[in-house]
Amino acid sequence: MGALIGFFVRLYTAVFGTLERITNGWLLGLASRFIFAAVLLQFFLNSAMTKIGGDKASIVNLFVPIDSAYIQILPKLFEAAGYDSSGIAFFPYGLIVVLGIWAEFILPVLVVVGLFTRFASLGMIVFIIVMTYVDITGHGVDAKTIGALFDGKPYAIIADDRLLWIFLLLVPTLKGPGVISLDWLFGRMYRKREMYY
Repeated sequence: MGALIGFFVRLYTAVFGTLERITNGWLLGLASRFIFAAVLLQFFLNSAMTKIGGDKASIVNLFVPIDSAYIQILPKLFEAAGYDSSGIAFFPYGLIVVLGIWAEFILPVLVVVGLFTRFASLGMIVFIIVMTYVDITGHGVDAKTIGALFDGKPYAIIADDRLLWIFLLLVPTLKGPGVISLDWLFGRMYRKREMYY
């Protein structure tokens, strides 16, 4: 019996050790960025477009946010200002809204193309945490939407979905983007240049 167990342990170790060696350094980062692109990229870009005018989007709105940006990012402040963004000081509140818009456009694209991937992925994690806080405290989402961990109901948008989003982004934050990325390409070019100097 001991020999049989030993055989299965060696087989298990050999199969999964080989699998780990073959995929080490490229698969996890690439897969997480691909899944992020397939599932979340369009969500974040569409959300960002609503903050600069949607169908009537203007590049100027990247610097001078429209009311919908304030409604989404600083809902309580916008309400306190009588739903008039001209009554809200640019510093710090308007700046917060502008930076939020830029983050929602720039960070997801950086994650997908694999440029400054660790920084962009960490930035997206922070963005999701802030977005979740604003949704709960500023927009007052209901308990069903918030959900709860370990409740056996994996359908809550916030507790369940966003935790998975964060884990997905934690992979490139900790493991890097993988070989099919601009980080890898620029790193390779840099290393080649260093060899010749």
